[in-house]
Amino acid sequence: MLQGFKEFIMRGNVIDLAVAVVIGGAFTAIVTAFSDNLINPLIAALGGSDVSGLGFHVISDNPATFLDFGAVITAAINFLLIAAVVYFVIVAPMNKLNEIAARKRGIPQDEEEPVPADVELLTEIRDLLSTRQA
Repeated sequence: MLQGFKEFIMRGNVIDLAVAVVIGGAFTAIVTAFSDNLINPLIAALGGSDVSGLGFHVISDNPATFLDFGAVITAAINFLLIAAVVYFVIVAPMNKLNEIAARKRGIPQDEEEPVPADVELLTEIRDLLSTRQA
């Protein structure tokens, strides 16, 4: 199942992207609350007690120069949470339903391609040589 999730992230299919945008928009409030109230305090605690987050000021007197690594980590966690929810709640069940529907219609599933004759012959030669040496 995790391999399917990896393929989903890397594929770039337009329909999957549209589903992700719609579900991601609806799921944003939950993920933002989770990040703001649970993840950000944990990341800020790693920065120390006198720092407002996990980062540092490039110029110590200028608050606009604060490089906030915690915000970047939180954004990455938000992305992974939304992508996981979209995949496990929408894409994986739809793939399973499509597979079941195809089976009912009698459409053959992707079968393994037959091994070419030369590869099969080389495999037999390898097996014979290994038994001869043993």
